[in-house]
Order: sequence, then structure tokens, then C-alpha cells
Amino acid sequence: MSFTAFDHECMSKALRLAARGLVSTHPNPRVGCVISRNGRIVGSGWHQKTGAAHAEVNALAEAGEQATGATAYVTLEPCSHSGRTPPCVVALINSNIKRVVCAIEDPFSRVDGSGIQQLRQAGIEVDCGLMAAEAEDLNSGFLTRMRKGRPWVRIKLAQSTDGHIALANGSSQWISGVAAREDVQRWRARADAILTGVGTVLADNPSLNLHGSDSSTENARQPLPRQPLRVIVDSHFRTPAAAKLLSMDGEVLVAGLDNIIPTALSATKAECIVLPSNNGRVDLKSLLMLLGEREINEVQVEAGAALCGGLLEQQLVDEILIYQAPILMGGGAMSPFAAPRLDKMDHRIHLEYLDVRRIGADLRLRLKPVYTER
Repeated sequence: MSFTAFDHECMSKALRLAARGLVSTHPNPRVGCVISRNGRIVGSGWHQKTGAAHAEVNALAEAGEQATGATAYVTLEPCSHSGRTPPCVVALINSNIKRVVCAIEDPFSRVDGSGIQQLRQAGIEVDCGLMAAEAEDLNSGFLTRMRKGRPWVRIKLAQSTDGHIALANGSSQWISGVAAREDVQRWRARADAILTGVGTVLADNPSLNLHGSDSSTENARQPLPRQPLRVIVDSHFRTPAAAKLLSMDGEVLVAGLDNIIPTALSATKAECIVLPSNNGRVDLKSLLMLLGEREINEVQVEAGAALCGGLLEQQLVDEILIYQAPILMGGGAMSPFAAPRLDKMDHRIHLEYLDVRRIGADLRLRLKPVYTER
């Protein structure tokens, strides 16, 4: 299908609208819609929060009677089922829309092509695939959960130019600058859960919370809607009852192996769960599948080398977000990933650059692991 420059303009606007729901639509996808007629945009809308009207409904309401014979540009296939709101395909059909352009199909089992099929059966022209990569990136978490049953996993780390995350004595505050740390808040805001290990809790006593207000979308300066779930991988439930993150707003999940949970930890707000073992440690895939069942779309990992290395070794990492500071930390400093020694160059893990940009004095690198079959 060949799309026009105006098609691209409308879908680009729809994607920008969808990004307004970056921190508020959980567990739903972020969706935007633009309606055009005779080369002019007559309606636009986005899904603002769970339970609220979907993007298509908001755009149709703005377009009114001008929706007749118009084209709707939607960043995700319109829903064809009744959930918290009625199906959007019915609203599009009833509005006498002539054409629908969607960026990607919705892999959710209750949609999965049926929305497109119903539109076509109603005589509406449907074209799919416009700006698909951008739409995939916007909803990487929701799409991964629908396709794999687990959330999208993003490792965040700050490192020196020589590739270290801490000095030999464990000191790591602060490697990155203020601007980078503020940027981390924006990535935390779009995540549904922050994952760390008990080693990080014991060493740094982090809060792993959001503060301030969101400035990552066109809803800049709006209060943050929620604190993400904090998840601690803690095989033997060593998390102190006085840990800072247990006193902060938001839910905390502690995943371990032992059936006996310390009384002091049980008395806190933490939910302690027992998971299967993988070589004496919490099975990370089981943990991620559990988070998927709980409708967690995106997980941001802020942890030490052991947990990050374990996730990477099991090919459970979808993205790595590195804040690289212009400093050198010298010999004996700690590396970001604890992984088995590689004796063959063929066993290297390759990374694909997604984005590189300057954040204050630091570089922010977004990378995607490229896994090979084992």
C-alpha cells in the first residue's frame, strides 16, 4: 500500500496524541486518532485513561457530522469487543466513515484482526501499516504482553565511559548528572513496575519512586497518576522491614524462594510471593509471566550486575537504556552485567542502536539486544 504525504502527516499527529497517554492508560495501550475530510483535519482525540472513552470515540465526537465520508487514522487497530467501553468499530461504522488507516494490528486475542474484518464487512476501506515502527515503539509493553505473556523489560543503568557502574568498593552516587537523573524519572513514569534485587536494596536503600510531575508528554506539568509497582527479587526474603521503598507510596512485591517469610517483613505492606527456583535463584521468567498476568506492560530494571546479567543471559531483556557519563572509573570497578565468561567471539551479544542523544553532560543510549537461537 502506498501512503501519501498527507496520510503520514495525519498518522504522525495521531501518534503524538497517543503519547499524551504515556503515563495514564495502564494497562490499556496508548492510542491516538485523527479524522480528516477533503484534505483537512476535522477531529482528533486520544485515550486519556483506563475506563475513559477511546481515541476513536473522542475524535468522532469532535468531528461530528463531518465524519461522514471521512478518513480515520488510528495508531492501533480499533477494538471490536465490549470491555470497559463499547467497541470502537461500531462507533466508526455508525459515523459513516469511508476509510480507516491503522498503524498496526492489535494482537489482543479479543481483537487480533477482527476489528479490521468488521470494518471491511461494513464496506469501509481499511489500510494498515502506516508508521508501524513508531506505533510499535509507543506500545512496546502492551504488545509484548499480548504476544509473549510477559512485560517489555528495559534495563536502565548509569555507567562511566570505561563501562563501569560502581567503584570497586561499591560507591556509585552519582555517576550521571542531574539532567540524566531527571530523564530517568520520565522513563519510570511510563513503566508499570520497577524491578530491583535485594543486593541493591541492602547496599543503596533506594526509594525507586517517582517525584515531581511528568514533563515527557504534551501533558507536561500534570501530576503523576500513580507510583509504579516496586518488585524486589529476594530469594531468601532478606529485605529489611525498614527499607525506604516500603515506606513510600505505591505497592511493593517481594519475590523469593523460601516458604518461611520473616515476621517483620510480613508485617509491612509488602506482598511476599514464593516462586520456582532456577539454579537456586528466583526463576526470572516465572516472575515476568506473573507480572504479565497482573497486566504489567513495561518493567524498568534498576539493579546490580547479577540481576541484569541473569535477565540478559536468559534473553529476557528487550531494551537497554544507558546513561554514559564522561568519566573514567579505573581498574577494579564494577561492570553492569555479571555473565558467564565467553571464549568464542561467536557467542557475543550484539546490540542494535535505537537512539543516541545528549542529556545534559551525559549521553543516553537506547539499545536493543539482538539474540541468536541457542
